[in-house]
Amino acid sequence: MRQLFVLDPLGQINPAKDSSAALMQAAHRAGDEVWACTPSDLIARGDEPLAIALPVTPEPWITVGVAERQALAGFDVIWMRKDPPVDEAYLYATHLLEVAERAGVRVLNRPSALRSWNEKLGALRFSRWMAPTLVAGRVSELLLFAQEQQEIVLKPLGGRAGLGVIRVNGQAPGLKALLELVTEQERLPVMAQAFLPSVSEGDKRILLVDGDPLGAINRRPSAGEFRSNLAVGGQAEATELTERERQICAALAPALRAEGLFFVGIDVIGGMLSEINVTSPTCIRELDAAFGIDIAGLLMDAIEARLRG
Repeated sequence: MRQLFVLDPLGQINPAKDSSAALMQAAHRAGDEVWACTPSDLIARGDEPLAIALPVTPEPWITVGVAERQALAGFDVIWMRKDPPVDEAYLYATHLLEVAERAGVRVLNRPSALRSWNEKLGALRFSRWMAPTLVAGRVSELLLFAQEQQEIVLKPLGGRAGLGVIRVNGQAPGLKALLELVTEQERLPVMAQAFLPSVSEGDKRILLVDGDPLGAINRRPSAGEFRSNLAVGGQAEATELTERERQICAALAPALRAEGLFFVGIDVIGGMLSEINVTSPTCIRELDAAFGIDIAGLLMDAIEARLRG
């Protein structure tokens, strides 16, 4: 097969930690051609989708060839692995990848789903599995929710890796001013969720492929921190899925399959669904290290089976 990875510049990737590097290396081990480009390298000439792409040998990391103009229809699989923010450039890239999808190329994840599934708001489809949650831009609504829940977490809807996430008490002095700040004077909505004390025991990242869980890693916050994201110092540890977590995965699976969200990472705290990560799910390396498995290799097997089917 020929696989193209649309991602951030290769020089920004840490192969020891990055899930995109793991995927590229697994594709190489499977004997596939591996190519890479950034969203700005995507082109549509009329209805013909193209890319200025680099041939790469990702293992050992990394040998890069000379950039070539490639027809996207010549690839069997295209991975959209650009990290957020989901800004104008990102959205335009999904439209260009949709041209390739119409030409018969398998794009993972489906471009239309990447546009419609905000990683915070997408979880609202499954609110029965979530902690009490409010999305609003009105300060009065957020204040009332904070007072009802006593302690909340505020999340920017476009955030990633725990950046901009704030824990606050509903009676905190200056809360109104803080809410004015995070909503940009009621211009932007934010997500408010009831704070779950069980986060001190960790936040599980569960990786799903075609709706089925492949495994999970527990991310435990560092001392003095409530955020468990690895990017802000959380520590990864091996864990197993509980029965409730399997029920959450089963509840999500039909929608994920129907909308072409092939590779997804969900976050669960104390049995409560928190987020559904669809843009560039991480933690492959941590799962491999904890369990001695090859998550990226299993992904490649699943893709090959899908293409044969």
